[in-house]
Amino acid sequence: MALAEDVGSGDHSSLASIPSSHQSTAILKSKDQGVIAGISLAERIFLMVDNSLKFKSFFRDGQNVSVGDVIMEVEGSSLAILKAERLVLNCMQRMSGIATLTSKYVKAIDGTSAKVLDTRKTTPNFRPFEKWAVLIGGGKNHRYNLEDMMMLKDNHIDCAGGIVNAIDGANKYRQDKSLEIGLEVETRNLQEVKEVLSCEGVQRVMLDNMSTDEMQEAVQMIARKIEVEASGGITLDSIRAVAKTGVDYISVGALTHSYGSLDISLLIKSK
Repeated sequence: MALAEDVGSGDHSSLASIPSSHQSTAILKSKDQGVIAGISLAERIFLMVDNSLKFKSFFRDGQNVSVGDVIMEVEGSSLAILKAERLVLNCMQRMSGIATLTSKYVKAIDGTSAKVLDTRKTTPNFRPFEKWAVLIGGGKNHRYNLEDMMMLKDNHIDCAGGIVNAIDGANKYRQDKSLEIGLEVETRNLQEVKEVLSCEGVQRVMLDNMSTDEMQEAVQMIARKIEVEASGGITLDSIRAVAKTGVDYISVGALTHSYGSLDISLLIKSK
């Protein structure tokens, strides 16, 4: 779909100016510093366009690159290389930006037991690659979509008439549908945490937009009975203090909605 979006009826610029037999060697070069991601995806894209292209990588996904580093080399049909160029760069630049930002968050809580999670705040139709980039950057994936896990958030709870009603409904639904999926419940204060703990069937509680003092008190209250996730406006400056409260997971929407793309270019050289 992405190739069709970019190419349309044909790459008329290349078709008009380059002989069909023309062969080239192209290099992908980093113009930035960060964690590279999308190398294996780039190879798939190039080979999807022309499976006779020869592909050589000088880095692996997850490694650090610096300005001027040659990431990979592609050899073969000039028309095929140029046809794939923009999609390859679009994917790699965005995935590398996400991996780089994720790596910073992961390093910020090094030495704690907390794990950094992504969210569903992703670009429509690009979620697989964004969540893949989070993994490459050292983070963990939260649920991929709505069917992976039940998550009762503030709107669900308010519509259901409270936490207890919402959890009772979720438990009955899972039983009726024979669904073996986890249940997470969002809480906005310590009273709501107590309500969650009074119910059965919850695997994880989310502490949403709480202060670190509230989080620490909630963690002590929960006492490892269920998993604890912190969420809501957590930044690179604040994440370590959050991790030190003893939460198991920290979800950061910024990983996939507020990253900066890594600058990567493709340079083609005629044979």
